[in-house]
Amino acid sequence: MWISVATVNEIAPGKCKVVTRRNLEYAVVNVAGEYYCIDNICPHAGGSLGDGIIEDDCITCTWHYWQFDIKSGEMCGNQHVKVASYPVRLQGEEVQIEVPT
Repeated sequence: MWISVATVNEIAPGKCKVVTRRNLEYAVVNVAGEYYCIDNICPHAGGSLGDGIIEDDCITCTWHYWQFDIKSGEMCGNQHVKVASYPVRLQGEEVQIEVPT
């Protein structure tokens, strides 16, 4: 199921928007005009990845500095730790993510 989570104007390049839908939190990130979406909650201690530091394709949780690849959800340096990633599409000016039903 595709859901709208933002407009393209709401997420500047290098920035993130945290959205809550169906009691789940998502971090929607704009990397040089391309949009990506991962789970917002860091698996280490529950910090908000959306509040993290974005550098290149990685987002760093500010609680304990765990880093995740924005595109795949894999922890940088340890592919066995991962947060879910979700497909993103643009429908006109709307940023949409595909979430499980």
